[in-house]
Amino acid sequence: MPRMSKKRVRLYGVIFFLACLGIAAALVLTALSDNISYFRTPTDIAKGAYPEHGTGRAFRLGGLVETGSLKHQGTTITFSVTDLKNRLDVRYSGVVPDLFREGQGVVAEGKMQDGVFVASTLLAKHDEKYMPPEVTRELKASGEAHDP
Repeated sequence: MPRMSKKRVRLYGVIFFLACLGIAAALVLTALSDNISYFRTPTDIAKGAYPEHGTGRAFRLGGLVETGSLKHQGTTITFSVTDLKNRLDVRYSGVVPDLFREGQGVVAEGKMQDGVFVASTLLAKHDEKYMPPEVTRELKASGEAHDP
């Protein structure tokens, strides 16, 4: 049986390494895709233009807490999130962030159930000028928000 040259052994080693690297990358991306949470606005939901529709998959909803929509019912709150074009009702049970209030930016993570967004997490703004970047971008795109 003829011996393989060092060049050929090195070539097979590099090919084997690249194949293992490709398999590892595919496994990591597959695992991460299950944990990715996409950002949507009330307008996206109203149009049905979001891939999570009907899958029961969690995503992020962002916008402004509509003034006059906040209602407390024990440890559950309900409110509406708006992007100044459309609004979506949200239900959340749990500890509400201290800075959460009407007229302020919010990002809620959760799932749609019977036309209501059921949030598992609420993220509120940090200070008077902060709004989540995704919300700011979507409001500017709609032409409804202006730079401070």
